Amino acid sequence: MHRTGTTRRGALTATGAFALGAVLTGCGSGQDEPRNPRARAEAASLRARSTLRTAAARAGVSLLARYDRTAATHPLTEAGLAPLRATVGAHLAALGGPPKGGSPAPAPPAPPGGAKAALRELAAHERRVADERAAALLEADSELARLLASMAAAGAANAYLLTELAKETPA
Repeated sequence: MHRTGTTRRGALTATGAFALGAVLTGCGSGQDEPRNPRARAEAASLRARSTLRTAAARAGVSLLARYDRTAATHPLTEAGLAPLRATVGAHLAALGGPPKGGSPAPAPPAPPGGAKAALRELAAHERRVADERAAALLEADSELARLLASMAAAGAANAYLLTELAKETPA
């Protein structure tokens, strides 16, 4: 008589095959991390790059808002701020635009009462952003490091020009 149905040997073979398949594909590990060390390093590099880019873009959005607020509060400074603001806008575009998602950037504080003081405060903020970007160079990959270095240099130049503009602006 021929036996039909599942035998003990067949059940063990199927269980072993299923377990081997799970081990080989990584099922049940609950992790999305690649097992290959090189792939893990590349994934970590992409995350770090994204984090640095997002931080630089947030700083750019904040800086643009400060330029806009200063120009709106002190219309006398608008013509001098326009080319510097355009540079900041170009940097933000090079970073891929404003960051998506997350909480919106808080409104910048109102600039000081006088145009000179407002320009000095804007220069100080521009200098801080340039310093942050220069510090981020140590963590960035080569492509992003070149972009951040260029942006930091331009920010330092903008800070200098804002300081000079403050000296030329009437009280």
